[in-house]
Amino acid sequence: MSRCSRHGRAAAVTTAFIILATLPPAPVRAADGVLNVLTWCDHEDPELLTPFEQANSVRIHFKDIDSTAAARAILRQSQAGDWDVLIMDETDTAALAADGLLMPLDPAAFPTAEVPATIGDPAMGSYRGELYSVPEKYDYNAVAFNRARVDAADMDDINAIWQPRYRGRIAIYDSYLPVLSYVALSLGRDPAHLDDADLPALRTRLAALRASAAIVDDMPGVQQALADGQVDIVVGGGAWTTAGVDEDGTVATPASPSSAPPSAHPDLTFTVPRQGGMRWQHGVSVLATSQRKALALAFAQYLRTPAAQARLATSSCYWGMPASPLAPLDPAAKTALHWDDQPAYIAASHPYPVIDHAMDGKLRALWDDVMKQGAPVAPPTPAQEGGGDTAQP
Repeated sequence: MSRCSRHGRAAAVTTAFIILATLPPAPVRAADGVLNVLTWCDHEDPELLTPFEQANSVRIHFKDIDSTAAARAILRQSQAGDWDVLIMDETDTAALAADGLLMPLDPAAFPTAEVPATIGDPAMGSYRGELYSVPEKYDYNAVAFNRARVDAADMDDINAIWQPRYRGRIAIYDSYLPVLSYVALSLGRDPAHLDDADLPALRTRLAALRASAAIVDDMPGVQQALADGQVDIVVGGGAWTTAGVDEDGTVATPASPSSAPPSAHPDLTFTVPRQGGMRWQHGVSVLATSQRKALALAFAQYLRTPAAQARLATSSCYWGMPASPLAPLDPAAKTALHWDDQPAYIAASHPYPVIDHAMDGKLRALWDDVMKQGAPVAPPTPAQEGGGDTAQP
């Protein structure tokens, strides 16, 4: 999942504050029996961490990050050896490895026979022929919607969200790279090979989408807007937007083994259109300066076990697909994650593009400019909805 404020959740924040209240603000030294982990909030549930802590007589001290850039900033401000494990967008692996921040991994320690070939492709987590990260969770930035109010067949076309009848019924996930990449796909452009000549068309297309949007917000904001019925469509959404939301529109935490799982919201769903979508993918790495490399490696391996994969998939912060299909999820959870659709979704999706610093700056500036200039619009009237609509060119 997207990079800006992707991981806020009321339940997860509550849990994080309870745990963090007992921890010092700085990393805990290795001698104190603590493994220090920089991680997304979906790795912070006690249901995930406690089994490893008990088995290894260690305490996981985590610091929540919302981007690889945030992790870099923390590492710059820390002493060598302060941090042991990093969870990141796996497409950032090569850059971090090139800077000497990551420890090489033995591929034999992370079997991938059961992992879908595209997800488990070692090239994504490698640099100069050595492996530095392994995948453990993924999902999509495509389109989430309320199928009681939006035709599911319509959402199979990436261009449908520009139709006039959806004015005022759209939320845009506030993360420039995945959404601009998605807009690029709607224009028939390859997000990984954008150049200056593509920027005017991207700006025009994004501005048209912004003019139709009622909301531009972070992860919890757009999810709640969809669950509450404020909007019918989330551009940039995926399972992280719709799975784990119960019938009342609240985030559902993982059920304990003795309790029945909550009833999922029956109308919230997502898809990857036939023209494609973007795929985020978490990778786990061991930091090169870790003073507890063996334990850090054991934690990375633990995250790939079936039980841990299931807990990651149904995190209280946000759901997503486990890298391993051996994760023991019940049929309802698999349905919410679109388990059977994954081969088609993977084939149609693109990993986050790796772009140079100059283009990254231009895309950020374009995004910020369009988002500042745009203004929410009123929903269409019933008479307007009934008119003939065609996709924008």
